[in-house]
Amino acid sequence: MTRTPRCRRLLPSSLLLAPVALLLVAAGPSTPSHPRVVLETVRGDIVIELHPEDAPLTVANFTKLVTQGFYDSLTFHRVVPGFVIQGGDPNSRDANPFNDGQGGPGYTIPAEIKEKHVKGAVAMARMPDVVNPKRESSGSQFYIALKDLGQLDGGYTVFGQVVSGWATIDSIVALANVPGIARQGSNFNPQTLSMIRHARLLPAAKAAEKAAGKAAEGSQAKPAATTAPADTAH
Repeated sequence: MTRTPRCRRLLPSSLLLAPVALLLVAAGPSTPSHPRVVLETVRGDIVIELHPEDAPLTVANFTKLVTQGFYDSLTFHRVVPGFVIQGGDPNSRDANPFNDGQGGPGYTIPAEIKEKHVKGAVAMARMPDVVNPKRESSGSQFYIALKDLGQLDGGYTVFGQVVSGWATIDSIVALANVPGIARQGSNFNPQTLSMIRHARLLPAAKAAEKAAGKAAEGSQAKPAATTAPADTAH
């Protein structure tokens, strides 16, 4: 005997969607649990999520420098395509590109080596082992891994991760192709072409607010060199 489909009473779509809407309201937007730093560069913004659970001393120092305006007007003085971009040297404020990578705030930070160098990892530069056997980090210079760099794991303190701004990073890397740019070996220095205009801290609560705002906007829109990263860094 052939079964005939039973007719089911159809409920209004508003009633069907109501429980889902209540669940979404209860859940709310995804809340970033980590503070974030926005690097406002001349080529666009880069947003870094900080991981104090992995490197508390490093994150505390980085956020202190950010709030003090230390990184404002510094540059990404070292661009190595396919490897890293590196910044945070106060020497990059002057017109001499060949002293960049040698400066800092005058102190180092104890090593907090734990996390791996995945693409977008943000880590502290440092002096090489021969003069720095404890692998202490530079007081201010940091780099961003442009791809997974397993060869650096266990050697440098990773304290954060890029969460947005890859178009900006790619634009900075592309500066290596600018004719006449300062260069030492495979290290390119774009100078003011890669300047960080301003760095600002976006605490977890504010980051959540910003994420919620963007989500709301979206819902209303109509369809439409295997060397160490910093052999000369302090």
